[in-house]
Amino acid sequence: MEKIYQVTYLCDSHDPNPIVKTFDEWYEMQDYITEEVERRVQFFVDHSPYMVTEKERADQEQLEYSLIQIKEV
Repeated sequence: MEKIYQVTYLCDSHDPNPIVKTFDEWYEMQDYITEEVERRVQFFVDHSPYMVTEKERADQEQLEYSLIQIKEV
């Protein structure tokens, strides 16, 4: 039996319509998560009206990872 991984990525903690994707391979899921988190963190940095410190960037990355749920289906 093949494992299929479902990733649910919320925009914020009250997101009524999160992004839901499924992956056949673990590495594909990991690649997607890594790229999407980096994209969102970079958007945060690029659109901040203030200079973002490394700590703020790391905090934002942590926040993004907290919005992801992974389950096998």
